[in-house]
Parts: sequence; C-alpha cells; structure tokens
Amino acid sequence: MLTTVVFDADETLLDLRPAVTAGLVTVLDEMRRRTPDAADVTLAELESDWGAVFGELSAAPVLEIRRAALARSLARAGLDDHLDEIAALFFARRFALTRPFPDVPPTLAVLRTRYTLGFATNGNSRAERCGLAGEFAFELYAHENGLPKKPAPEFYAAVVATAGVPAEQIVYVGDSWEHDVVAPRRAGLRSVWLNRQGLPRPAGFTPDAEVSTLADLPVVLSDLSAGSSDRVDVGIELGG
Repeated sequence: MLTTVVFDADETLLDLRPAVTAGLVTVLDEMRRRTPDAADVTLAELESDWGAVFGELSAAPVLEIRRAALARSLARAGLDDHLDEIAALFFARRFALTRPFPDVPPTLAVLRTRYTLGFATNGNSRAERCGLAGEFAFELYAHENGLPKKPAPEFYAAVVATAGVPAEQIVYVGDSWEHDVVAPRRAGLRSVWLNRQGLPRPAGFTPDAEVSTLADLPVVLSDLSAGSSDRVDVGIELGG
C-alpha cells in the first residue's frame, strides 16, 4: 500500500527552463548596459557556462554552481567584480518566473485527499518561492543540515525518515532517470518516471510506472497501490 508521494522539483513540478533563460537574458542586458565589451557576448555563451562548470562542481549546492557559471559569464566582459549584484538580478528574475507546470496544481489537489505529499530536491527551487507554498507535508533540500545530493543513498534515507513510514510505502516521482527512478528503487522506494518529452526508456531498469503528464498520476498510483501490473486505460505502462 502506498501512503506517501514525494516529488522532485525542477522539470517535474516546476517549469524551470523558461525562468532560467529569462534570468540569463536579464544578466546579458545588464552586462551590455555596464560595458561595451559585452556587446559581442551571446545568450548561447551564457547558457553554455553552466555546463562548463557543472562537471567539476556537480556535488556542490546549486546556488554555488550557478554563481560559478555567472562568474564565468561576467569574465567574458571584464565584469568579474560585479558577481554579487548581477547574481542578485539573475535570481530575482529566475524565482519570479519559476512556476508549476499546468498539470501540477490539480494533480496535487487530487492526490492530497489520499496520500501524504512531500517535496525533495537537489536544487534551490524552494516551494514557497515558486508557487507551491503550503502544498506539502514536508520539504527536503540537499545541502541543508548536511544532506548530500541525489543520487546519494543518504538523500533517500532522509526522505524515508522524514515521511515516517516504511520505504515501500513511498513513491518518488521525477524526470531524472538516475536520480528519480534508479536511485529511489535501490533505496527501497517505489518510483514513477515523468517522461514529458517522450524519451526512450534506458535499458537495464524498469520503473514502477511511467507517465507523460502528472494528470495521469492519480490513476497510476491507485493501480500501483492495488498491486496491479496491467496496462491501465490512460496508456501508462506499469513495470515490475
């Protein structure tokens, strides 16, 4: 029996990409306002700076990774000394525009009548800053109180401890195959892969269920809780 549904944040509940892009546009505009040396800097270059620093800093808090990416961007125009001011502009814009996908509020309203809902993320999208205040019984953020990031087993152990129920009663829902499907299953939780883009399923592992929209989640969870392994009417394939 499932009692608890725990969600990833970015690209699962929250439509992050447009907000980040808008934040970077704001940064680029400010760079060009401050110096002519930024005239030839492009949005694509600012976007690439995240990937350029992520590998070395992947275990660090997301805030630190973003600041490192912005520092790299500012160095393109000799604005290294303005990181704090421009980072503040970026984060103000990013949080102002980060909001749930349309399928999220109605789905949470339905699920809340049957399950305890949790929010557990590697990122810095705090629920109250992104249109999800008061939606969850508990929230967990990597790097708070020493909590390591997904896919560390300690992250999912903290989910279980905070939920206060056995791991097998918890289903983790998210868009990342490694973080939200494979790692939770290894920790004893159930998993639902949110595959909004219709990507091919990686080989070698089977989630408990796969959905293309959270609107299908109530039916899928009901079926999982009942122990069914059949294909349900909404067209979602249930795994073993």
